[in-house]
Amino acid sequence: MHLTVKNSPFSEEQVENLNRLLLTLTDKQKIWLSGYLAYPLTADSSNEKSTAPNASSSLQTAVREVTVLFGSETGNAQSLTETIVQKLEENQFKVTSSSLDDFKQKDLKKVQDLLIVTSTHGEGDPPDNALSFFEFLHSRKAPKLEDVRFSVLALGDQSYEFFCKTGRDIDKRLEELGGTRFYPRVDCDVDFEEPAAEWIEGVLGKLKEARESQVSAVTVSIANQLSTSEKSTYSKSNPFQAEILENINLNWRGSNKETRHLELSLEGAGFTFEPGDSLGILPENDPQLVDQLIKQLKWNAEEEVPINKQGESRSLREALLSHFEISKLTKPLLKQAGEIFGNSELIKMLEPEREETLKSYLVGRDLLDLVRDFPPREIPAIEFVRILRKMPVRLYSIASSYKANPDEVHLTIGSVRYSAHGRTRRGVCSGQIAERVNLGDRLSVYIHRNPNFKLPADKDAPIIMIGPGTGVAPFRSFLEERESEGITGNSWLFFGDQHFSTDFLYQLDWQRWLKTGVLSKMDVAFSRDTAKKVYVQHRMLEKSKDFYSWLENGAHVYVCGDEKNMAHDVHQTLIQILEKEGSMSRENAEEYLTQMRKQKRYQRDVY
Repeated sequence: MHLTVKNSPFSEEQVENLNRLLLTLTDKQKIWLSGYLAYPLTADSSNEKSTAPNASSSLQTAVREVTVLFGSETGNAQSLTETIVQKLEENQFKVTSSSLDDFKQKDLKKVQDLLIVTSTHGEGDPPDNALSFFEFLHSRKAPKLEDVRFSVLALGDQSYEFFCKTGRDIDKRLEELGGTRFYPRVDCDVDFEEPAAEWIEGVLGKLKEARESQVSAVTVSIANQLSTSEKSTYSKSNPFQAEILENINLNWRGSNKETRHLELSLEGAGFTFEPGDSLGILPENDPQLVDQLIKQLKWNAEEEVPINKQGESRSLREALLSHFEISKLTKPLLKQAGEIFGNSELIKMLEPEREETLKSYLVGRDLLDLVRDFPPREIPAIEFVRILRKMPVRLYSIASSYKANPDEVHLTIGSVRYSAHGRTRRGVCSGQIAERVNLGDRLSVYIHRNPNFKLPADKDAPIIMIGPGTGVAPFRSFLEERESEGITGNSWLFFGDQHFSTDFLYQLDWQRWLKTGVLSKMDVAFSRDTAKKVYVQHRMLEKSKDFYSWLENGAHVYVCGDEKNMAHDVHQTLIQILEKEGSMSRENAEEYLTQMRKQKRYQRDVY
């Protein structure tokens, strides 16, 4: 609207200034300004009687208290929570937010509208910063929640058996406790942006319906904000094309492994990152696998097929190369294939009583195996790609410090190769890095924040880092950061791999930092150099007295690497150390670690 003296209460000079300003404002700025001006407004500001409604009172009456809680292992749930909070505040809601474990459990029954965003970790487990809340919610201490309205957004990965289990369990339990589900739970796969945006939009709509509002809300297309970057910075939906500067095999000749040290240029990206953050790479499938798949199904590689809900399309070959996952089979994919393949043997394998056969079939096979083992009827390519999920991003812990190398990012990537079902298989991204790129080539990348794996706020606090194999990557970043800032607080690294002579990753870096005092202590475990295999947890037990002393002196413990074996064994070893050196019962030892986790002194980046 163009303001004039006739259609507004402003003077000619004010109208001119306001019109000039309004032309420069975005919709978001206008919404914020309208709320900022309206909220403290009172009709009786001059102590005179007025029949006009009190705007401040009306707005405060209309506001509902919304509590947003998140459980996040890698930062996705926390990032979505920040988006939700921003949207709620833009729409004049009172909002409080925190991780599930930071939320005061006794306040749960006081909540009005509760939104929970949580991922699922490992074998259906809650994230580390949701464990206590999850246990409380499923205990006899959990309160009745008759006055609580709730909705849950669950994040997961369909390639895991317990897809979105934490979110589903919380959703079910809130209902059992008497809560009212005011908007249905949404379960998201790794490509979560679109369903998450729809959930946010739906939740906002329901909350607005329940509120008597005097303020006109401007509807913002949340889906576009999540899936299409409108900023000048690069993101997952608008990745930066990073040039490959170095690509070195860190293992010596004779090693059973191949670990790539990758250096990428970030010049011009405008990226910043902190130790503990990750770099997301949008990889490409093996062109040979793509071509074999197209040939097997007798498709035209140049046929146009859709790649998203926004109507974008690419040639079939490009779509299979860059946009869809073809190297891994999941149960949901096979169920959808059973519906369109018209193959009786596949349908038979999907019967409930053959669950174990199905699970076994999924291991180590890809889409080419599926169409060879269960040939489909003639299916148009456009129909086939609809059942495929989008290519999952690969996240790698950053192995360098931004302060030390502001125009670069370093990664430590273990190459995945194995034989299964008569064919050689390769990791999608690690195979691309090891075999299909050259110096000067570019990779599509973005920064992925990990707020749950950070150096202590007290920069001089002692740190203990436990990272076998490629799990040592973030600790190289930690020590580069400390070196650049001149920090010489106590630091202790536990590193392990197979052989000292061939697999001692970044050996010269650790030795230099030990010499300069950036690294105080280092213990190593090379499992294949002795008759009896020795791992990092064995070294921890050998130094249990010193380890416990560090814990009592406020040390922060960081664990990075394989969750199922290493991280589990390290956790059990921490309990043993506390039992032995602290004369604790197992229950007290577990509570000790729980308190460390709540204090951010026990952090894990596990996968």
